[in-house]
Parts: sequence; C-alpha cells; structure tokens
Amino acid sequence: MQDRNKKKRVSSYTQKRKRSVDGSEAHFSSYPSYRVKKSNSFRKILTLMIIVFFVAIFAILLFANNKEILIGKLGENSYISTFLSKLSKENSSKDPGFSLPFGLRRQNILLLGVDSNGADSDLWVGTRTDTMIVLNIDPKTKTVNALTIPRDSKVYLPKGMGIQKINAAHAIGGVDMTKQTIEDTLGIHIDRYIMVHDDAVREIVKALGGVDIYVEKDMHYNDNAGKLHINISKGKHHLTEKDVVEYLRFRHDALGDIGRTQRQQWFLRGLLAEIQKPETIAKIPKIISVAGKYIKTDMSVYEMTQYASLAKHFDKDNIESAMLPGAPNKHGYTSYWILDPKMTQEVVNRLIYRQMAGERKEKYTASIMSSPDDVAEAKALKAALENAGIEVKCSGTLRSTHSQFIAHSKYVTIDYYADLKKAVPEVKSRQFVYAPSTFMCADTDFTIVTGGENGI
Repeated sequence: MQDRNKKKRVSSYTQKRKRSVDGSEAHFSSYPSYRVKKSNSFRKILTLMIIVFFVAIFAILLFANNKEILIGKLGENSYISTFLSKLSKENSSKDPGFSLPFGLRRQNILLLGVDSNGADSDLWVGTRTDTMIVLNIDPKTKTVNALTIPRDSKVYLPKGMGIQKINAAHAIGGVDMTKQTIEDTLGIHIDRYIMVHDDAVREIVKALGGVDIYVEKDMHYNDNAGKLHINISKGKHHLTEKDVVEYLRFRHDALGDIGRTQRQQWFLRGLLAEIQKPETIAKIPKIISVAGKYIKTDMSVYEMTQYASLAKHFDKDNIESAMLPGAPNKHGYTSYWILDPKMTQEVVNRLIYRQMAGERKEKYTASIMSSPDDVAEAKALKAALENAGIEVKCSGTLRSTHSQFIAHSKYVTIDYYADLKKAVPEVKSRQFVYAPSTFMCADTDFTIVTGGENGI
C-alpha cells in the first residue's frame, strides 16, 4: 500500500512536470522565484561532500580494530583510544547487518551541505542547500546507492510557496521543508538526515594536512571584487585547505555547475584515500571537534556507530551514483535545472527502489572516451571489448577526463559490471555512474572513460 501511494505521488509529479516542460515553458517560469543575495563566501561544497563525515567516522572505526596503532598514536590510556577499543570489542561480537536499529530494512539518508548565511549567531538558519544527496543504504546486501539532486532543480515547494529552486527550501522552511519537497518531488520517504556546514570542508582538509588530487585541466581565474584568485595547473597536486577552496569553487568552463559537481566527486576520492592512511589516527581529535561544530543530524549516536560498523563491509566498486537527469534553462537572470520527468522516474526506480532488469541482453554496445594522453589505452581497451563480443560503436577524446564506467541501459547493472571486469581485465575498476540520457558519442549501453593520473 505504501509503495502504491508513493507511485501515485510520483505520477502526479510527472504529469505536472509534463504539462510545464512540454506544454508551456513560459507559464512554468512565470511563478515568483526565490532570490537570495550573492555571497562571496565558500559556496561550493561537493556532490558527495557530506559523505566525508560518514567516511571520517568509518575510518576511525576501522582503526579501532588495530590496538597497536591506537596505542602508538594516541597513547594507551587516552580517552579516544579507550573509546575506540571498547567500541571495537562491542562490534566484533555482532553481525552489523543484524544489529542495526532498523533491522534489514533499506533506509534513505538525506545528506545536505549548507552554505554560509553571513551571520555568527546560528550556522543553520537561513542557509541554502548547495549539496543534496539521497543515500539508499541496504544493510542486507551491504550496498549503497547515491542520488544527487542538482541545487538549481526547479520544483514545487509545499505550503503555498510555488515553484522555486530546490536549494531555497531550506532557507525558507528549514530541513522539514527540504525533506517534504524531496519526498513530494521524487515520491520517496526520507528516514534520516545529516547536514554539514560548508566551513567543515576547509577545516577537515586543514586537519588532514592536505589532500592529493589529480587536477584535470589548468584552472586560472581572477575576480578582484569577489577576492577569488584561482591559479592551479593541470596534474597531480597535494592541495592545502586554501587550494581546495579554489579547486571546488572553479566553474568557469563550458559545464558550469555540472563541471563543478564532477570535480566534487574527484575531490571526494582523494579525500577517501587520505582518511584511510594509518597516520590519520593521530588527527582524530581535530576531526571530531570539527564534526561536533559543523554537523547536524536527527540520528542518534547509536545509529551513527551502527552505520559506521556496517560501512566496514561496503565495497567501493558496488557504489552506484547518479544525478537527476534534466537540462539547463535560463529565465531572465535566473538559471534552472529542468528535471526530465521520465528519466527522473527511471533513475529513482533504479537507485532508490532498486528495480533492476532481471535479464541480460545477448549483445552489448559500448563507447570509449579518452584524453589525448590515453589514446593507446583506449585502443587496447577497444580491442579487448571487441574480442569479448561487445560492439564498440564509437571512440572519442575529451580535453579533461577522469576514469568512469557510465551505464546508460537498464541492462547494465553493478553485477554485469563485475562480470565484465573479470572477462575483460582492461576495463579495470572505475567509478560506476548511471546516466540514462547522457551519451558522449553514440547511443550505446555503456561508456568507458579513461584518463586521470594512475586511473583516478
């Protein structure tokens, strides 16, 4: 019954969107728009950035099982080493899949990154959500799907607020309005939320002593009025907290905010690698203090520790991510991301409701995209795929690339990808992305993107 009600809500949303997008864009854009002041503050925060705090907790708990590292870095009788050792003993006697407070039921966790409101009194009041990600966590299969909602998505806000950008929901009605807007728009239920203030990014990177990132292009930009000066060359860098701010704020290319969203993902990969280093254990006190100030959630400490315990079993190659599909649209001075109703429903069904194709195709088609420096790798990959019976319909080059495996067809699942890597080792492990409407050079079942430093 609950699923039928959810589908009705999504169907209603779809009809409204079709009438607006297909019927009369002028009418769709005629509603009053919520306008906020432009700010020179740190306005970027990444498409998977809020996960950083989950990752920090996960990494801490992973170290909890190594008593020698704990004692060597923090001392035998320190509060943190005692706490983590105790936590490790408690978790070792339990199967995390069965000890979670919600049992084996899948949960939707809403991750929100909020910007600065320019005030010193309250970090959370009047702030916009520049990052919105729905994590669908399945304790039974120990897998995670991540659905990113573009901040400029044009949606209906509840309580008579009309059509607005979705990132205005929090500034107008707080986290409750944000949750209700997402539930009404996508036809899903939000179980828990976690909010992270954007200043946390700077402080976390500072606590870690920097992050290794492969910068895919030269980034040069100067804005004297906004006091923003970006001067980062292409290549592998160890970025400080100041460099990271510049890297994440850069959006002066053809992709705009979408390109910035992609860079947020590359930053997260570098951050994950940094947090997993053994020397990070000595930096735990600083990370904890940052999290205590800049994180807000309705999850209990017990729930957080249970999620962290479950995370030990997550396989990064089984994390599927997607962004709500749509297209940019500008009305006057206001830019929107117009969601595609049909494709949006398809992405929600796959990542949130886990509706997957039960069968496979007899023959698959592929595209290959590579940077000019990776042409040889692309040719070898093409030959290997064709030897495995996969038709490579087109190959192309990109000026800036990171390694990805992009699924376009419902028949290309995580399981298919795992089998493909075994049959064709040249495919390698890459970030798995579902993008049903984004074709780079041909309409194919999947696209493999080669590039980046050491396959990042």
